[in-house]
Amino acid sequence: MQVDPRKTIRPTFSRHGLRWLAAICMALVVAPAAADSLTPMRSVALPAIEATGRIDGIAAIDGQAVAILENTAWRLDDKGNAWRPIAWKSGTAPGDIAALFGDGKRTYALIGASRSGAIASVARVQLAGSELSLQPLPPLPVPLSAVQGALSGNVIYLTGQSGSKIQLLQMMLDAERPTWSTVDGWPQAVPATSLVVQTAGVFATVPDATDGHERLWRWSASTGWVARGVVPGVVVPGTGRAMGQAHVLYLVRDAANAPVRAMTFQTITGSWATLPGVSIGNPLASASWQDGLLWAAPNADGKRIEFASAQVQSSKLLLRWLDWIVIVVYLSAMIGIGLYFYLREKRGSTSSFFVGGRSIPFWAAGVSLYAANTSSISFIAIPAKAFESNWQYLTNNLIAVFGLMFVAVWIVPLLRRLDLMSVFSYLETRFHPAIRMLASALCILTQIGSRMSVILFLPALAIATITGISVTWSVILMGGFTIIYTAMGGMKAVIWTDFVQVIVKMGGAIFAIGFIVWSLHGGVGEFMATAMAENKMHVFDFSFDLTKATVWGFLFLVLFDVVLTFPKDQVLMQRTLSTKSDKEAGRSIWAFAAIMIPGGFVFYLIGTALFVFYKAHPERMNPLLPIDATFPLFIAAELPMGVTGLIVAGIFAAAMATLSGIMNSVATLISVDFYDKLVKDPSQKKSVFFAEMMTVVVGLIGIGAALLLSRFDVHSLFDVSIELAGLLGGGFAGAYTLGMFTRRANAPGVAIGIASSICLTLIAWTFHLVHPYFYLAISILLCIVIGYVASLFFPAPTRSLKGLTIYADVEE
Repeated sequence: MQVDPRKTIRPTFSRHGLRWLAAICMALVVAPAAADSLTPMRSVALPAIEATGRIDGIAAIDGQAVAILENTAWRLDDKGNAWRPIAWKSGTAPGDIAALFGDGKRTYALIGASRSGAIASVARVQLAGSELSLQPLPPLPVPLSAVQGALSGNVIYLTGQSGSKIQLLQMMLDAERPTWSTVDGWPQAVPATSLVVQTAGVFATVPDATDGHERLWRWSASTGWVARGVVPGVVVPGTGRAMGQAHVLYLVRDAANAPVRAMTFQTITGSWATLPGVSIGNPLASASWQDGLLWAAPNADGKRIEFASAQVQSSKLLLRWLDWIVIVVYLSAMIGIGLYFYLREKRGSTSSFFVGGRSIPFWAAGVSLYAANTSSISFIAIPAKAFESNWQYLTNNLIAVFGLMFVAVWIVPLLRRLDLMSVFSYLETRFHPAIRMLASALCILTQIGSRMSVILFLPALAIATITGISVTWSVILMGGFTIIYTAMGGMKAVIWTDFVQVIVKMGGAIFAIGFIVWSLHGGVGEFMATAMAENKMHVFDFSFDLTKATVWGFLFLVLFDVVLTFPKDQVLMQRTLSTKSDKEAGRSIWAFAAIMIPGGFVFYLIGTALFVFYKAHPERMNPLLPIDATFPLFIAAELPMGVTGLIVAGIFAAAMATLSGIMNSVATLISVDFYDKLVKDPSQKKSVFFAEMMTVVVGLIGIGAALLLSRFDVHSLFDVSIELAGLLGGGFAGAYTLGMFTRRANAPGVAIGIASSICLTLIAWTFHLVHPYFYLAISILLCIVIGYVASLFFPAPTRSLKGLTIYADVEE
């Protein structure tokens, strides 16, 4: 029997409509959480080796599968059709190889009678053509039994039993004279069944003699050994391997001789998930192989050894038709705003193109300031950072608000009264044209090198995760659209598109938080309980450890980067220079500060919400993706159609808001600080046309830098952006402090300060002396101190400083 829905809904909506609506919404939310694993495994049978006897180990050497059976060796051919015997290089004695371990490219051998017996040395196994060879490492300080090994980068780790003690040995392979260092093992004197290095920690699975369970321990230099919970079964010895940036893949069985299953341990959430789709018998040995594992198992008749592999399958989570409609509408709106100002403005005035004719309301400029300050780094990298750690970096936002108050009262009105287009014009007036051009060139390099590349690459990573479009095409698409509307509309298009983009991205972010909390069975209660138990909302670190991001580091940074040198940022200052008066300019900073704290809480709250969600549903993670892809994965896999498109538009908005400002600001610097200085009698029309062309050029260079960055495996792009900004941006920033807060600073001294600060900061970076968050503050401080001291060796400025320092008006 069919029922006319119009007749059903209309009379009963008051009683049942909301109930049905809630049920549908709940189904949309709960369904993804209860769905199957996103990453099943696909197993492939490999050829067998017709041989009997002990298998010493299998490994991947430069991507080629190698098996060692007693003293014979075999290599799987390139097509995977057969195992070919390979010889040991003349003069190489393989000796007693107890086991092999490696990272899928490099392999090392434990030399001893057996893994459980005494191991006295380790050697690298190398494959050259059809020959194997061993390259011995320095001998162990003490023989170890029941040894497990792990390799991460240029550090090799071993753990084993020496007498009644468990020890962890490590060696820096790239040291001038590699030596073994020793660390005491976990509290229980029981040997490990596996050893893996992941997320800057060493993970060991250890049987517990008291209750029969197997426990997981993590060691790092800063925390020592920390218990990470109980293993849901028994780990097959020697089978762990790191995957992606935060997962470990193990082979686990419930008990002896029980079926083996593939499981992942998520090192951040501490959750275990089973990867379906693979059946594993009784593996004799295993090794990292491509995106999964390779293992060997005995044949039933005992006359041959069988091999198989299983790879993690990662399918693309594509957008649906409604998502694409939302994205197309958003991109069309951005182009429409640029076209509107292109047709409306005469484009013959540099003031109109660079600073919006100085007619922007303070509230619009304030919102645009926030949009420029919250790029794709905020939308993707900050949630990833909060997911991985806590809210410690939020301290910067909280302290920066107080710094912005000082800036709003003292700094911005002073510069706005000078009617600048390039903030570096101040440095010419205060010091010398050469200082202006040097600082402007460093600023251009900083914006393109440390900001545009990261800001373009991050959302491209997200879009590739969600849509299936490659990172390359995502970068080109997003950069191309931003170039078009920025070059057409100038600063007015930048500010008003920023206003729309803030609404889009904040709306999507808030919806995502609510969606996650609603999807939890315990709602807000479960969310808060899990977050507090795991210390995920911890904000303030008052320690004096210079290798960490502490409150003192943020105070140091805000003091030098916000309070004293806010004018160095052309991208932000250009918005305040676009307001109607110095009073309006100050108010725009107050509006910016008012939005910063609640906006910061939203982005960090996303990361915490993601942690709670994936701790409850670890099967919904993709172990192959980097940590920075956590939020994009959630958007693609969990959100309903249409909402996914809205948040993808928010990702576009987060990136494009900052990109447009950078493109316009860098084009302004190139035009005002270089073109107008080097070209004789340039007309305003020619200057605007040149700036439009430079907008395109800068955008294309930024696209190229982002594509270059995509070739590297970066653990945290948030950290990279901070590090690059410190190395490139601090050298010239201190010049503003010397100019505005001192009367004695002069051009030669400031030039020396800039050059010295860059060199000394590079030295600190080379030797990893402090946490990267300190680089910018250190560079600024060095510029101020060295620049001021150097100025004492040159004559004091003789020209009037009226209106150029905070003391000038008092003086005169």
